[in-house]
Amino acid sequence: MMNTVDSSCWLEYLAGTATGELVAEVIEDTKNLVVPTITLYEVFNKLLVERDEDSALLVAAHMKQGKVVVLDADLSILAARIGKDCKLPLADSIIYACSRQMNSTLWTQDSHFEGLEFVRYLPKHCSHSQK
Repeated sequence: MMNTVDSSCWLEYLAGTATGELVAEVIEDTKNLVVPTITLYEVFNKLLVERDEDSALLVAAHMKQGKVVVLDADLSILAARIGKDCKLPLADSIIYACSRQMNSTLWTQDSHFEGLEFVRYLPKHCSHSQK
């Protein structure tokens, strides 16, 4: 089964939290990992701001081992439809559309996705403990 990991879960994984431990196996299984380009942007940007470019590049290299899905015209249209139907903001619409296009499970802490089909929602309260 293919898996898409939202930025929130990537950051939990990198921080070594309990939620990060829950998604570790999914993130480390790069053969079945779907990476929307917007997620790559969000994670890289966060690390660039909070850490340094070398750290951001190292994580980006790992992310690029998965199946990177580029936002093209068809995916944009699908994302707009999904955003309207599911009442999702722009980035979340793109991530969910990408996940659906790739027939993958979406792992996320974002409450916008709670209750949607093919979503593994992990409430944020799971993320407080560190390794």
